[in-house]
Amino acid sequence: MKYKHIEGGICAAKGFKASGMYCGIKKPSIDNLNPNIKHKNDICLFVSDVECNAAAVYTQNKVKGAPIIVTKRNLEKSKNKAKAVIANSKNANTCNADGEEKAEKMCRLVADELNIPEEQVIVASTGVIGQILPIEPIEKAVPVLVKNLCYNKNIEAATAIMTTDTVKKEYAVEFKIGNVTCHLGGMAKGSGMIHPNMATTLNFITSDCAISPELLQEALSEIVKVTYNCLSVDGDTSTNDMVCIMANGLALNDEITEKGESYDTFKSALYEVMANLTRMLAKDGEGATKLLECICTGAPDKDTAITVAKSVVCSTLFKAAMFGEDANWGRALCAIGYADADFDINKVDVDLRSDKGVVTVCKNGSGVEFSEEKASAVLSSDEIYIDINLNQGTENATAWGCDLTYDYVKINGDYRT
Repeated sequence: MKYKHIEGGICAAKGFKASGMYCGIKKPSIDNLNPNIKHKNDICLFVSDVECNAAAVYTQNKVKGAPIIVTKRNLEKSKNKAKAVIANSKNANTCNADGEEKAEKMCRLVADELNIPEEQVIVASTGVIGQILPIEPIEKAVPVLVKNLCYNKNIEAATAIMTTDTVKKEYAVEFKIGNVTCHLGGMAKGSGMIHPNMATTLNFITSDCAISPELLQEALSEIVKVTYNCLSVDGDTSTNDMVCIMANGLALNDEITEKGESYDTFKSALYEVMANLTRMLAKDGEGATKLLECICTGAPDKDTAITVAKSVVCSTLFKAAMFGEDANWGRALCAIGYADADFDINKVDVDLRSDKGVVTVCKNGSGVEFSEEKASAVLSSDEIYIDINLNQGTENATAWGCDLTYDYVKINGDYRT
């Protein structure tokens, strides 16, 4: 499938407007009391010109943020129709007695301003857990957000959902369904409390492709399994994780209502966007200095490939070794060995690779001699690839993670205070 990478994030698809602003959910520090200092956005809104088919996947954590509960309920009421998304950062609105009431109020504020049904509003929050969400700043912000909606304000929205993220995360593609040009784009946030147990962070995707809600949900769930669910930064599954997708059909292609070439094309475009966002999330892990990408090939089945790749990027010891640029390949083989999958460890090969070269560290389950100097040079890059060949089949999978650094502890030692 051929796709053209384009700019625009969630505004790349026809008919999607966005806005973002600082409303005061995050209280200014003493340093920020200067009126000349521009505060970082902490709330955003994006809206489709027309009603969309929608689908979503949520965290599997038993503790779920109030926005997750309300969004799920809204989509059930609307029969998977949506038109707007409001999201805030700095406060997760989780584990609060008035959480659902506040999340519902956010939806109602947007619905009233846009004159749409309340159940067609998706709500999301990210930030500190267990702190009361102040609703007053949001009440004041919503009319301004609606007034400022624009087809090119995707960056304002993408920066509004950042917490400990150091960079915004957007990706979009252009593709063809038959002779019709379609677009699909997304934005994501996430730096810590990221572990594969769907969804993983906050992720919003928009498309102007016409596709039924049933196939939209099926495509999302399938692609989540091989992208966001193959991502780990620190082993903690967040309470507010969500991926939602909205498709408004304004590209005017014939609606995709059954599986076939058009569905496969759409699904591949969705993978292109979600895989790139996943990679961005891994590279921006809290305190990270290196992106880790583990590619497992030669597996007897897809699940085995996924399990093995995830096991390596989730290994605390291996992540620490990568930070130290130490080719301690035994930690990778250890992680492969305790992966919950059935394969013969004595057939496994492992290479460490980067833009500085490749070093083979394991053949047929045993270590081989290699140059420590060359290995150190390979691991000095900021993007490290761990190539694992099980030599027991034709399936493959990729998992993404990052190294474990001193700064991760510093960031999370005083995150709340």
